[in-house]
Amino acid sequence: MPIKPTILVTGATGKTGRATVTALLEKGYPVKAMAHRHDERSESLKKQGAEVFIGNMADHAHISAAMEGVQRAYFVAPWTPDQLHIAMTFAVTAAEANIEHIVAVTQWLSDPQHPAVSTREAYLSDQILAMLPNSSFTKINPGWFADNYMPPALIGVISQLGIFPFPLGTGKTAPVSNEDIGRVAAEALMHPEKHAGKTYRPTGPQLLAPEDIADAFSRVTGRPVKYQDIPMKMFLKALKYMDMPAHMQSQLRHYISDYQLGSFERDAPNDIVEAITGQPAEDFETIARRYFKAAPITEKRLSNKLRALTGFLTLAMKQPLDLQSFEKQQNYPNVAKPRFAKAIIQA
Repeated sequence: MPIKPTILVTGATGKTGRATVTALLEKGYPVKAMAHRHDERSESLKKQGAEVFIGNMADHAHISAAMEGVQRAYFVAPWTPDQLHIAMTFAVTAAEANIEHIVAVTQWLSDPQHPAVSTREAYLSDQILAMLPNSSFTKINPGWFADNYMPPALIGVISQLGIFPFPLGTGKTAPVSNEDIGRVAAEALMHPEKHAGKTYRPTGPQLLAPEDIADAFSRVTGRPVKYQDIPMKMFLKALKYMDMPAHMQSQLRHYISDYQLGSFERDAPNDIVEAITGQPAEDFETIARRYFKAAPITEKRLSNKLRALTGFLTLAMKQPLDLQSFEKQQNYPNVAKPRFAKAIIQA
């Protein structure tokens, strides 16, 4: 019986990384799970059977050590200002270690002219990884993640107040679960002979309007939930209230514009999840039930309702960050003629 290759999973305690580790371990593959620190998440991976490696993805020495004894690797860059540095560090060390196959989760419609510097850097990372001379490459470019609608604070507002506030306009998407992305990534890692050189965009099974998402929340919570198309300023207040890092805020506002333009509707839904894994993609209601079940704020108690209401009123009093000034202070590189994903599609 042939020995199965050892697979390195970076960002192993993250959303898609953890799902990829689980899917690989279930198939009996040896996994080295790279995490930034020891915590309950890394301990959980260890209990599942993964070898946990603690290190800094921006440190060449740490990545090199993580790749010792590894034949294949999963890469996902953290959403941080040093994203491109981390990607280049990974690419260089992968070439040095002669990694035979790389699977990367990057960004759907990554493009060198997008307004978001994170998207432009994802494009550059994709190109570099595809150029490595001794490594085959599979690119996974999901669109809108299902859990983007369900940060803990928003779950409280939805379940306790019956409001789904998001600045989505009339945009639609087929939201995909982290678990399905992880299963697709695992299949590509286990069978590079089938998936090398290919790009996949896994989606959920249904194209949903914001009102459809609110209806799913109604079924999950057992109460009416109404979609409220809030102004971008209110959305940015919410991001500040949730203590989202300024860099993430500055990038996310561009993706909301993409969403409103209908950019995430392209090629959605599709059957990629089922075609690759043999299992149909999870529907949004099933995903939402999992997240709501795990959130104590959803319990029908007066204290939870007051907590959700207080949070909603508090964020309304916040002043949003001046993200244009922030980007100038950070000296982000600019492009002369930025274009959103909708323009890329039309081109």
